[in-house]
Amino acid sequence: MLAAGTAQAQEYVRPTPDLDRLTQELFAEIQSDQVPSEDLYETLLQYYQTPISLNTATREDLRGLLLLSENQISQLLTYRQQRGPLLSLYELQAVPGFDLRTIYRAAPFVTVQTAGGTNGLRGPLWQRVFKEDNNALFLRYERVLQTRTGYTAAPLDSLGRGPTRYLGSPDKLLLRYRVSHAKDFSLGVTAEKDAGEQLAWNPKGRQYGADFLSAHFVVQERGKLKTLAVGDYQLQFGQGLLLSSGLQVGKGAETITTLRRSSIGVRPYSSILESTFFRGAAATVEVTPTVRATAFVSRKRVDANVQLAADSLAEFDEFSSGFLLTGFHRTPSERANRQTLRETVAGGNLSYTSRSGHLAAGLTAVDTHFDKAIQRRPELYNQYEFRGTHNLALGAHYTYVRGNVLVFGETARSSSGGWGTVNGLLASLAPTVDVSALVRHYTRDFHTLYGNALSENTRNINESGLYLGLKVRPVARWEVSAYYDQFWFPWLKYDVGAPSRGHDWLTRITYAPTKTSLLYAQLRTRQKAYNPSSDQPIPQPEPTTRHSVLLYYDANPTPTLGLRTRVQGSRYRATDASPWQRGYVLAQDASVAVGRRLRLTARYALFDTDSYDTRQYVFEQDVLYAFSVPALSGQGTRVYGIAEISCTRQLTLWLRLAETHYRHQTTVGSGLEEIQGPRRTEFKAQARYRF
Repeated sequence: MLAAGTAQAQEYVRPTPDLDRLTQELFAEIQSDQVPSEDLYETLLQYYQTPISLNTATREDLRGLLLLSENQISQLLTYRQQRGPLLSLYELQAVPGFDLRTIYRAAPFVTVQTAGGTNGLRGPLWQRVFKEDNNALFLRYERVLQTRTGYTAAPLDSLGRGPTRYLGSPDKLLLRYRVSHAKDFSLGVTAEKDAGEQLAWNPKGRQYGADFLSAHFVVQERGKLKTLAVGDYQLQFGQGLLLSSGLQVGKGAETITTLRRSSIGVRPYSSILESTFFRGAAATVEVTPTVRATAFVSRKRVDANVQLAADSLAEFDEFSSGFLLTGFHRTPSERANRQTLRETVAGGNLSYTSRSGHLAAGLTAVDTHFDKAIQRRPELYNQYEFRGTHNLALGAHYTYVRGNVLVFGETARSSSGGWGTVNGLLASLAPTVDVSALVRHYTRDFHTLYGNALSENTRNINESGLYLGLKVRPVARWEVSAYYDQFWFPWLKYDVGAPSRGHDWLTRITYAPTKTSLLYAQLRTRQKAYNPSSDQPIPQPEPTTRHSVLLYYDANPTPTLGLRTRVQGSRYRATDASPWQRGYVLAQDASVAVGRRLRLTARYALFDTDSYDTRQYVFEQDVLYAFSVPALSGQGTRVYGIAEISCTRQLTLWLRLAETHYRHQTTVGSGLEEIQGPRRTEFKAQARYRF
């Protein structure tokens, strides 16, 4: 319990975050491999490395953590104003509105130390970088042990031509160096080679060793200069309608605190996603105590399939039908599309925050230019998509809190004349009852290339919707959260040949019998329209229905033993006349600490699905900084084991072996990823060296 005396309070050691469990709590259910869970995972790790100071954090800083309700933030700021700085994290128990579950969830990411303003007392910057505790180098190796078609020898025909094969080895390599200190600096370098890619030194092809290189250097709190970022960075302002970093969950089991986005501004980028960052420079300056201005410029090359126009009268001589976001450059065709489009983005944000922090408002401008035109395929559903080489988007955002009610929103317009707007409300009706509501409307010709506000679609275009959320804590240790989302698509979409609508609702009941155990049950239903068959001359979308259920139990019977049980299933029907298809997964995890230097983790899972439509996405524990959510379909078992070995104070090793065994199958995968046999085995090793 957090009942230690004040004399011991300063000795409180921040616990290591259980990011797997926390991420599962935030995400309701993953139904696609396009969910930016890795970005969120990376962001939470950044908070762990550079925790928020509860004694200096602004309201906006605290909102960015995603774990505190508006009422809790207000109570903390009031407490801090009335009683002065917190002396220890234990003192959070005295802040009204903070229960033990909230404290334990937030504890790894917050501190009571006031790093800001004392940076100079810790020596010159180069010494602070060198002496920082989280100064660490990571090296990771991954490989699928079975031979896949893409790595086999290709038979050649009489002309010496053969089928496509991967150009590089099946080894995946990652090297990462990162050091940071809250409100002071962040420095990072990342190099990654995916399986099948080549390690090569080819300056003409803009490759210098690994296929993906990223680096950043960020300094903060230098008088009027609040942030200066050089290299790769992210931006988030307003509700993410124009600029959104990786700090979003979307519709999840957390129905209140994650609905509103925080304007966290410029953030360093150290993820391995190859398409969600800016490359250049960004700076935020304090114009007055209540006004801050941010300017940024970015130029980078992105993957695209560039084509030459077949018609001499065509509008564009050279164009691309869209962006390629996989980040893979393994085959000759993928290599040909690598970095073929040059993107230049420039803009700024001007933000005002009242002295009380209750009112915040801002203006954002984002100007994007491509050296070759974007022209999507001439399909009817693409009629209002972005077209051309230039897009200017202007937006305004606001936040106002009064008492226990918070209203927020953002509205923007793009060069096409399209509009997007998202407006919401969070309210604490009682100490144990929170509600939320959000209305969104993105016209079919609204274009935001780096926006990611709440939506059912993967992009903020061609959608209207109403979201309602509720969280109730009827008695101690119990919590009920729920949401209902109704959405409309006024224009056609891919595989949806007419305007359509749908809905999505979720209910989760959570019981936390002890501070380290958690039990919840979740129900979710989604209904969306799709074309039943592409052969119909006039598509008539019909509603598809998916019901899913999840039971999850996490407990630590002893200080060294952890157990997790997960049962999830779903049933899916393509049309009202179609039969139901079903799928389920049963997974049991166990982790045990063997002495002080070794921790072992293992899982055994059974899965059975009728089809790929009922595939099951299942969270898995992985090595530090890695994230795994495989999609399981068919019938079989999935097992994995992880060993974490603390060799010395500086060196830690992780070893992970995972295998999926499919019953009634003679091959696994398809195309170049196909394996002859019923098994797929993955090996991963990672070393961390702390300087």
